[in-house]
Amino acid sequence: MHTPAPARLQVVAGPMFAGKSEELLRRVRRARIAGLSVDVVSHALDDRRGEGQVSSHSGLAVPSRSVPDVDALVAGVSGRGLDVVAIDEAQFFGGDLVDAVNTLVADDVTVMVAGLCVTFDGRPFEPLPSLMAIADDVLKLTAVCAVCGADAAFHQRLSPGELGDPRIPTPAQVGGIESYQARCRRHFTGADKPADDGTDASSRG
Repeated sequence: MHTPAPARLQVVAGPMFAGKSEELLRRVRRARIAGLSVDVVSHALDDRRGEGQVSSHSGLAVPSRSVPDVDALVAGVSGRGLDVVAIDEAQFFGGDLVDAVNTLVADDVTVMVAGLCVTFDGRPFEPLPSLMAIADDVLKLTAVCAVCGADAAFHQRLSPGELGDPRIPTPAQVGGIESYQARCRRHFTGADKPADDGTDASSRG
């Protein structure tokens, strides 16, 4: 007799442009191929590529439910007999997500979480650091530095602008390549301007 695998908390974290959503979507597809019941959830603040879907910068997409907060997330998944809940852009949900995720896993629901673990000024971006600490497995991705092409653990804002809903206690960072760049530690300045060391993206080898 086949025994179902125990529920787990899986976290995919990293800076912008690291492929977090793409990895989450890959896991969602595998779970569905395995015949599992999966619900994909995104935050209502993230409407860059339209409501009702989670998509990656590479163009992959799956339908999702858009919710405004943790309470709505929990209400939408409770009592449905789900095997997996996949949460994209988890940084928008704030610290209350940690307890909610713990409760879901205790109820035998595997939770997959993807989101930013670092702000544009290089600080830990909750709740991802807390979720990483209690996860069963963590995949920390890097992007490609826009200056030199090295592995980039950071991203930084290039120009002033709207950072998102003022209710979010840390920078919400809704944007893309028009506002942010991935940076390695060497070229990360934490300021709203590119690093100026005589090197630009066109000169990397």
